[in-house]
Amino acid sequence: MSEFAVGDTDFLLDGRPVRLLSGALHYFRVREEQWGHRLGMLRAMGLNCVETYVPWNLHEPRPGVFRDVQALGRFLDAAREAGLWAIVRPGPYICAEWENGGLPHWLTGRPRTRDEEYLRDVERWFHHLTHEIVPRQIDRGGPVLMVQVENEYGSYGSDQVYLRRLADVLRAEGVSVPLFTSDGPEDHMLSGGSVPGVLATVNFGSRAREAFEVLRRHRSEGPLMCMEFWCGWFDHWGGEHVVRDPGDAADALREILECGASVNLYMAHGGTNFAGWAGANRGGGALHEGPLEPDVTSYDYDAPLDELGRPTEKFWRFREILAGYAEGPLPDVPPAPAPLGAPAVVDLREWAPPDAVLEALGGAEAEYAVPPTFEEVDVDRGLVRYELTVPGPRGPYPLLLRGLRDLAVVYVDGAAAGVLTEDDCRLSEPVAGNARVEMWVESLGRVNYGPRSGEPKGITGGVLHERQYLHGVRARGLRLDAFDDGVGGVPFAGLPAGGARGLYRGTVEVRGAGDAFLDLPGWTRGFVWINGFNLGRYWSAGPQRSLYVPGPVLREGANEVWVLELQDSGGESAGPVPPVLRGPAPIGAHDAPVPIGTHDALPGSRGRG
Repeated sequence: MSEFAVGDTDFLLDGRPVRLLSGALHYFRVREEQWGHRLGMLRAMGLNCVETYVPWNLHEPRPGVFRDVQALGRFLDAAREAGLWAIVRPGPYICAEWENGGLPHWLTGRPRTRDEEYLRDVERWFHHLTHEIVPRQIDRGGPVLMVQVENEYGSYGSDQVYLRRLADVLRAEGVSVPLFTSDGPEDHMLSGGSVPGVLATVNFGSRAREAFEVLRRHRSEGPLMCMEFWCGWFDHWGGEHVVRDPGDAADALREILECGASVNLYMAHGGTNFAGWAGANRGGGALHEGPLEPDVTSYDYDAPLDELGRPTEKFWRFREILAGYAEGPLPDVPPAPAPLGAPAVVDLREWAPPDAVLEALGGAEAEYAVPPTFEEVDVDRGLVRYELTVPGPRGPYPLLLRGLRDLAVVYVDGAAAGVLTEDDCRLSEPVAGNARVEMWVESLGRVNYGPRSGEPKGITGGVLHERQYLHGVRARGLRLDAFDDGVGGVPFAGLPAGGARGLYRGTVEVRGAGDAFLDLPGWTRGFVWINGFNLGRYWSAGPQRSLYVPGPVLREGANEVWVLELQDSGGESAGPVPPVLRGPAPIGAHDAPVPIGTHDALPGSRGRG
């Protein structure tokens, strides 16, 4: 057994100074069959530690219902087998460009405060979660060196009673390794997010000396550590693909190490937001009160290891620097996972309309005085169909979905009437009564950072006809996890004449199963499953044009494919264009059939978590 401690100037392992060279790798963004390869790549880059968040909402989808919390334990075991230490960041809030920052949609009370109603849920969660952490601490023969308290709390609040309560709960549950906090290198963030007696670390992408000077104003002693060195960045739907120059990132890493500090690369390997778990930001500057900016499915992050786990130029630049801090020669780079042997066209032969899918897989329908939120009908990821009647007789007036979050496909008396968004929530053509209105509302991801995190989804402000609220709203939700048990109960028929909304089913024949991408030319927006595994959201808005298909998802021969198109697939008479399964592009090439823009530098002070 070993002892890891926080010294006056250094981290100490059995009393000897040690520098942590860590990389972020989220077990929940990588297929379990691929953990070993990705961890081996971290070792080969010159890292001695891996860091991971833990998403509460993934593991407790409903109050008291826990789902595979043991995955964290298996990941920590894999880290130990790979020869890596581990840092665990259990939140309860994690940001991470993840749905709702990891907080469950069903929470009540005041999240991220001392509110007792909220803390009761946190304590129940931590009680289950710490069973995976405590026996794997370094003082019990495991890899876990440190555990984080909350996450960048100084960017959100200043409730020191809350932070101390979290630290006390972790200790009471058996966490004995050092605790720490991480915040931006600004005075108000460090004063709001730090806890007396708990190690404070900072997060940044450049100007290490300045950042550590700010930290030293708050903590005159203790090891220096950049807990998130942002060596890349993330993408939003409808935006440009963001990259960071490898040389610039390498220079920033070198500066951190020259300060004598430890570091955690965020991200070392980003992975993928499978199954619609991507979060969202809001623009609008420092207050993050602007338009919704939903995150894409890929979490490539322009990291040293690309979405497939392959080494990029940034990997080699970092490896060269990190080799100078290694105790011996670095391990050889593991071979890349096998790519798909040959491209293949998906043969889609069946289709079911949205109403039939909702009838088979949706929740119970109920009538409400006003439109319920997604939270009120227990939908985390997915959509809700709202129905109401415009009474009459009355003349045509504007119809407005007040407080729409995030996107609605609207039908009036069965005819398509428009696609509405938060910023454009009024139908272009007025509606006369009597009329039946259907509104299929989709969540594009809950905000994961800033003061508007936790905001509800759905039609949150009512439906207005002219200035009059409409009532008697019928609502029915469709959760994405309803597809986890298959679609055997969905009544499929032949393909529609055009590119209609709905669920398509078919197969793709695979020769040489391996890592691949799925192209969906002509499709608009929706989700794809292969062999029951949800690859995530596709959207013609870009910049992401293809979905990553991990090799372990595929099998030789026939593979079942479902495509849930939520708007239309662009066809008029011949039906949808068949999706294409293909091998990955060469390392360093972005998997998109059209050129996309880049940024040469990261955004400034803060925008994620």
